Amino acid sequence: MTPHARPAPRRADFLSIAISLLASVLGLAAFLYPFLLPGRADSGAMAHANDAPLVFVVLLVLCLATVFASLTSQQMTSKLVALLGILTALSAVLRTIPGPAGFNAIFLLPILSGYCYGPTFGFMLGVLSLLVSALIGGGVGPWLPYQMLATGWVGLLSGFLPEWKLHRRLEPIMLAIWGALVGLIFGAIMNIWFWPFLAGGATGFDHAGDLGGVWQPGMSVWATVRAYATFYAITSLWWDAWRAAGNALLLLLFGGAILRVLRRFRSRFRFDIVPEVITTPTDHS
Repeated sequence: MTPHARPAPRRADFLSIAISLLASVLGLAAFLYPFLLPGRADSGAMAHANDAPLVFVVLLVLCLATVFASLTSQQMTSKLVALLGILTALSAVLRTIPGPAGFNAIFLLPILSGYCYGPTFGFMLGVLSLLVSALIGGGVGPWLPYQMLATGWVGLLSGFLPEWKLHRRLEPIMLAIWGALVGLIFGAIMNIWFWPFLAGGATGFDHAGDLGGVWQPGMSVWATVRAYATFYAITSLWWDAWRAAGNALLLLLFGGAILRVLRRFRSRFRFDIVPEVITTPTDHS
């Protein structure tokens, strides 16, 4: 195995990948189910206060199941689990370092680890990093499981990027472009956790409401997309642009060096189990 070759998944590995995808499907349903309700609960900042604890518990259970399945299938070793814990702590600390317009470096390690170790590892790192950082900084609320899911998706999708084995110098540029893209996508996804619950001026978004940026039950898909685009452009695009630029800059400056370290650990900690073939002597008499 070359240092830059991501190991091909074995058949047993697909169990942990399937659990991660199941968590993603359930998370997507948690984001979107308010659009299917006949009415709207105008709860504003307390949107999902009733169902967020259930989403949180289910997400943690599925993450633990993913770790267990990965250990059972030998997709992860105990050393890689320890590495996951170390990277989770580092990523949580990076989130506490303030940047311009609220930017923080929480996405740096999930992107690089997902890219290097695959979608399952990236998903778990993103989810657990948000959990630990929220516990450290007191950011616990009904929004937390949705932040955990969205950050997990950043690591998950990064794991599906093709590794550039022959273009080391271009690799950080590709990752920087990807980091900018997911910085915008993360903000667009996170707004959805509360947007269906808004009621225009009653929640403080008067301009968005005046311009048609508030969702109403019964709106068509196209009208919903237009309303959300208006809301996003007015309330979030500027902040997400800073996140996108910060992600790109960090990946350009540090992506190559961090990847070399991650790949060095990968080459040491991954192994394949080759079943022993036992032969029995034949009777020639």
